[in-house]
Amino acid sequence: MQINTDITEDDLKEQLDQFWKLSGEKIKSIENNYDGSSGSPVVTIKGTYQARSWTDWTQGFQYGSSILQFDATGDEYFLELGIKNTRDKMATHVSHFGVHDHGFNNQSTYGNLLRLMNEGRYPEQEWMREFYALALKLSASVQARRWTSLPEGGFIYSFNGPHSLFVDTIRTIRVLVVGHLLGHHASEENDIKINLLLRAMQHALATAKYSIFYGAGRDHYDVLGRTAHESVFNTNDGNFRCPGTQQGYSGYSTWTRGLAWAMLGFAEQLEFIQSQGEIPEVAELGGKEKLESTFLKAAKATCDFYLQNTARDGIPYWDTGAPGLAQIPDWRDVDSNPYNDYEPVDSSAAAIGAQGLLRLGSYLRKRGDNDHQKYWSAGLTVCKYLLDEPYLSYDQDHQGLILHSIYHRPNGWDHIPDGSDIPYGESCMWGDYHARELALYLNRIIKGETYFTFFDGIGQSNG
Repeated sequence: MQINTDITEDDLKEQLDQFWKLSGEKIKSIENNYDGSSGSPVVTIKGTYQARSWTDWTQGFQYGSSILQFDATGDEYFLELGIKNTRDKMATHVSHFGVHDHGFNNQSTYGNLLRLMNEGRYPEQEWMREFYALALKLSASVQARRWTSLPEGGFIYSFNGPHSLFVDTIRTIRVLVVGHLLGHHASEENDIKINLLLRAMQHALATAKYSIFYGAGRDHYDVLGRTAHESVFNTNDGNFRCPGTQQGYSGYSTWTRGLAWAMLGFAEQLEFIQSQGEIPEVAELGGKEKLESTFLKAAKATCDFYLQNTARDGIPYWDTGAPGLAQIPDWRDVDSNPYNDYEPVDSSAAAIGAQGLLRLGSYLRKRGDNDHQKYWSAGLTVCKYLLDEPYLSYDQDHQGLILHSIYHRPNGWDHIPDGSDIPYGESCMWGDYHARELALYLNRIIKGETYFTFFDGIGQSNG
């Protein structure tokens, strides 16, 4: 990647203003035209959002998008829309025992609404505050219940079953952190109390150990920062067996959206730890310093791998081991080309990863680490390209906001236009949502507003 070291967040202001204008139009189009009887919107086909049966993990992004739109623009239409849809349609996601995605669905809706109330962005209503808080507490407990114990710690297992650790989940554990901040604990048989923060940190440590590679010779393909989508365990004895993947090319290559989840998930947890004083709950894990050093190693490794294995403009192809890349031998040295003949790019990985780069840069700046500028400038560089054509959708008839995303390349779940051998030109709900998160993050910095985190003010009242 070619990092623009001269770019600043203020240089993106006009792009961000245009982004939010387009974003509002897309949200209204989906709200007015999407038929929810077939399930939550997942990806677009020929510009129209449609469901995709696998697991129901994207509805929080749909409704959370309108909440972020209000946050960025102050347009109360979107706040009312977010409140109504969260109240009326998100309860089944709070009680969904079959997925590892609670930090996606419920933090994006109930969590954002509680955060905005804490910031005084809309009138305090005690019943509403308690409603959001209760939903987050219960969501955290349901997520925490998906637990596989290991000889050292354990992990929240994926929808594949107790043997399966997904790298994605590093970003969903924030709902456990929020549950803890709200003073909640989960309860097991015989009233055993489960500390939600401890469980979140145990999961993050397992992810850092098994999902991230550090160039230490763990296997023949051990490259610093390489990320496995899935880590597989023998549940009889807790031993790690092998890396694997569901949506990537192989367990020995790097699916770039999984890489991006790790970049952002570890950066967010570093920011949370940095914001805290002593954390007595994690003493048995080696304490705050061990957590911070472990997460920082993982965050730097994954961010550096991204910078070394993306296109020149910072938009990655869907998997760094995808076989068709051999037909594009200079793919790292030229700008991404979503219309090539061999392998698709994944703009959703860029939207997620850019926020990870920025948050890591911000965290390092507060530590006085000179590396901070590299990551900050890299994140801004990705934003500059992502928030413009050919990735930003100006087409009013296209419901997607960010084009050229990929859902499940191995299963062929992405629309391939006539005359092409690869999918391109479509959007996904998580890509659009995370582009909005990214834009909101920068908006607040440009305007000098409260720094945007998932945990700021949680557990506190505005009064």
